Amino acid sequence: MASVDGATLMARSLKAQGVDYMFGIVGFPVPGIAAAAQKEGISYIGMRNEQSASYAAQAASYLTGRTQACLVVSGPGVIHAFAGLANARENCWPMILIGGASPTYQNGMGAFQEERQTELAAPYCKYAQEIDRAERIPYYVEQAIRTSLNGRPGPVYLNFPDDVIRAEAEEENVVQAAPFAPPTRPLADPSNVERALDALESAENPLVIVGKGMAWARAEDEVRDFIERTQLPFLASPMGKGVMSDDHPLSVGAARSTALKEADVVFLMGARLNWIMHFGLPPRFKPGVRIVQLDIEQEEIGRNVPAEVALVGDGKAVMGQLNQALSNRQWFYPAETAWRGTLKEKAQANAEAVRPMIEDESSPMNYYRAYRDIVEWLPDDAIIIGEGANTMDIGRTQMPNRAPRHRLDAGTYGTMGIGLGFAVAAAVACPDQPVVSVQGDSAFGFSGMEMETMIRYGLPVKLIVLNNGGIGGGVGPLKEGQTVPPGVLTYGARYEGMLEALGGKGFYVEDPADLRAALDEAMAFDGPALVNVPLHPKAGRKPQQFGWLTT
Repeated sequence: MASVDGATLMARSLKAQGVDYMFGIVGFPVPGIAAAAQKEGISYIGMRNEQSASYAAQAASYLTGRTQACLVVSGPGVIHAFAGLANARENCWPMILIGGASPTYQNGMGAFQEERQTELAAPYCKYAQEIDRAERIPYYVEQAIRTSLNGRPGPVYLNFPDDVIRAEAEEENVVQAAPFAPPTRPLADPSNVERALDALESAENPLVIVGKGMAWARAEDEVRDFIERTQLPFLASPMGKGVMSDDHPLSVGAARSTALKEADVVFLMGARLNWIMHFGLPPRFKPGVRIVQLDIEQEEIGRNVPAEVALVGDGKAVMGQLNQALSNRQWFYPAETAWRGTLKEKAQANAEAVRPMIEDESSPMNYYRAYRDIVEWLPDDAIIIGEGANTMDIGRTQMPNRAPRHRLDAGTYGTMGIGLGFAVAAAVACPDQPVVSVQGDSAFGFSGMEMETMIRYGLPVKLIVLNNGGIGGGVGPLKEGQTVPPGVLTYGARYEGMLEALGGKGFYVEDPADLRAALDEAMAFDGPALVNVPLHPKAGRKPQQFGWLTT
């Protein structure tokens, strides 16, 4: 009878369950898995750090709508990848982490890189399992992939001991598993659909908040139909941007604080009232605000603020229900209201507040001046990765997204280090779209060596480093003998030279007048390019009404 080893069974099982990409680092005991994956038609992308590999796997999962894989070595390799599991858990993104492990017959003996990997992974995962026999690999892979995608998506883990990887199994004894099937799309209670519309009709100051749950659900067509039919003002969560274009006339993102503070009924559409939305509490929200909440997860309903109406179900399916119910109503929110006037006035005031910074031609530049040229240069279909404190926060307000799943950033977990891993994933999973990563110099340092990965695989990512010489802000060049403050980095560091040395194209732009030409040349270059823009070390955001974690 024919036999097959564990590595091949793993690769075949992953492919059968819809996995197309595997990101990782090989070493004991996993090289055979990566080689088998390539033979089975899975694209293997060798990364430079396990954290970046795990970030890439989850970003690829989000972008493709299917669970993608991360492969790491035993012990420290698995531990490094836990950062990705935690980030995927908080973002509600699927991924499968496959961790090599010391052989089972050495358990407890102090084997090379022996670790309690399954036990340690479990708190970060929806499913964590050690593979005990090669014959059961297809079963465990199907369980893991199905669990990662159904209900609220999330990460899963399979522990793969060395002896099981190398074990030979008779084909007739392999436990077969059903092929990948797309998750079902549960509907909300029909009576709650009508109650939700009643609540929105009764509002004086209604607001829709579009979250990344709607992007994951591929609900953009249904959301657009609903918003345009009801004429309700909306704003997006950071990665909900693009489900509705930021340029849409009903977007009130430019008046975000006012919209949140004064809305009396909020339709929370695939978003959560966590720190990003200030927990739904005063002073950032109106006391007694009424919440209509759509979420796939029952346990999320009513977190921090009780929901007046709960729509528990899949984002795309539930929005379809709402749109169907609207066909029996003649209601839409009027074009001329005091609420619309307030939001328009605040948006204009915010635009005027930053205009002097946008038009400032000083050198070193400020963030808003740099973003002026970046925004004019960005292709409409670019996938934008934003990372860093001010770099990311200001970029959210300045760089528009016009299509869903075209913005990736630090997300719910606020994770620094995701940048280049996310950029690699976007370039691999979406090869026909431009990929632009805009990072601060601190953020760039977490994953900068993935530039070599981009060179090796010919991924034409365009990197922009807004370089203020510090974490949050620098102090400029240090004086001789001066104690280095904790948050200070090398001012004027030539990060573009690193990419040049690896075979890419680099630019160092000090004069604002030179920025647009450098960006154009970077985009025209057939490969990775980095534009390093030194900023004034004290450049920052416009004054904020509230502290960032105000409740």
